[in-house]
Amino acid sequence: MYQKMLVPVDLAHIDKMEKAIQTAIDLATHYKSELCFLAVGTNTPSSVAHSPKEFEQKLSDFAQETAGKSGLKVSADAEIAHDLATDLSKILVRKADELGTDVIVMASHIPGIADHIFSSHGGYVASHADQSVFLVR
Repeated sequence: MYQKMLVPVDLAHIDKMEKAIQTAIDLATHYKSELCFLAVGTNTPSSVAHSPKEFEQKLSDFAQETAGKSGLKVSADAEIAHDLATDLSKILVRKADELGTDVIVMASHIPGIADHIFSSHGGYVASHADQSVFLVR
């Protein structure tokens, strides 16, 4: 049913994404599909990496570690954004198409008052992506 699953990850908060990642692994195992981890970073040094090259390497290491533990085919795609806060949702939708994925499995948050003013990334992706979107709280 699903051939390739896009799993957006935030390398700075990977420990808080365990439920979404495990859900993606379980679905990929069931459907014998590939997982593609997507991380979006910036050109500037951050708590995750000092450079875009280091950022890509950390994502690749995470993907390889997941492949080793799960036995699944896993790929990684790092994207660099100029303004992460405003571009992230659009990048997720665009990359889902570019990478040829047919489902997106992503972590979400518990909605709050700010969601009445600002759109959440998960809400934007679910509203704008052509793929099925599985939001995991």
